[in-house]
Amino acid sequence: MQNDVISYFLGLVAIDSESLDERAMIDTLKLDLAQLGAEVSEDDCYKKTGGNAGNLYAFFPGTIAKEPLLFCSHVDTVTPGKGIKARIEGDKIVSDGTTVLGSDDKSGVAEIMIALKRIKDSGMAHAPIEVLFTVSEEIGLLGAKHFDKSRLKSRFGYALDSHVVGDLMTGAPAQNSWEATVHGKESHAGVAPEKGLNAIRIASEAIVAMPMGRIDFETTCNAGKICGGEATNIVPNKVRILGEVRSHNPAKLKRVSDDIQHAFESTVARYSDLGGRLDFVCKAEYNSFAVPEDATVVKLARAALQNLDIPCTVGRSGGGSDANIFAASGIQMIITGTGMENVHTVHECIKIDELHRGAAFVEEIIKLYSKAGK
Repeated sequence: MQNDVISYFLGLVAIDSESLDERAMIDTLKLDLAQLGAEVSEDDCYKKTGGNAGNLYAFFPGTIAKEPLLFCSHVDTVTPGKGIKARIEGDKIVSDGTTVLGSDDKSGVAEIMIALKRIKDSGMAHAPIEVLFTVSEEIGLLGAKHFDKSRLKSRFGYALDSHVVGDLMTGAPAQNSWEATVHGKESHAGVAPEKGLNAIRIASEAIVAMPMGRIDFETTCNAGKICGGEATNIVPNKVRILGEVRSHNPAKLKRVSDDIQHAFESTVARYSDLGGRLDFVCKAEYNSFAVPEDATVVKLARAALQNLDIPCTVGRSGGGSDANIFAASGIQMIITGTGMENVHTVHECIKIDELHRGAAFVEEIIKLYSKAGK
């Protein structure tokens, strides 16, 4: 296994691992973790997710009698993430502009792995460490949802899955996903359009009537996907709209979700005499969480950043992550930055210095935790 975080990161992003196709990444990390002396195992969550690889769990027993410390990152990328050709351009690493870079979240993976290698190579005494590399995070936190959380021994830990190194996200919102299917009536668009009922038109009116975008400082909602229609010469009889609601406040989450449903129901009701009909489903994806700023997991991260002269910012995230899932299981986790920029776009990049800082941050957390009292 390589010692340099830049070289290691470049090797990881060259491995295809779009969601549900993480096999090559898991195989690579399994070998590297075993080389570092970890007890490594892979679960079978792929049987439930439909992917080709499971979550990868590694345990380093350590030489200090303490409870273990958990580090987590996900190995999957969004599309387009096949055939990534990364290159160094000035002080940044970028893709060739036809794919994402994959720093979300392979920067987190690389920083964890290099920090662990440095700890092992130094021969220093350290506390037990747990590492979890999850699959299919980008399509609904599926790997974390299906992982057996009872296997984790840690009471707190870090999900490396945010932007600037030094950013500590102590909370993240809950998310509801919703799907509205508007039914109309098909007809020939040129011969008898008046005999049809355009489902796309009805859905458009409902979308205009629903809340959209940033509702307030802790609540957002979005209609993100629409599917419907067969041809331009057919009045469409069905259209599906998919969206989400996020909020740090459970009451607001419910209210905005209800407002969206009401917008569709009231709009479609105006066309019920003509055959208009609605199917609406809203489901909870994950709960919100909030970690107090005086919690050990936060204070340890602050101390590590201070030792490294890295500016620290504490706040709340607008997006969900694996930390939401583990928090629901009683594990106190915060989300930390890795240096990724412009994620989920072909303009994604990461500064070289941020990768170095991220690896040093993980290493320093392990050192400080290992030196602290029981």
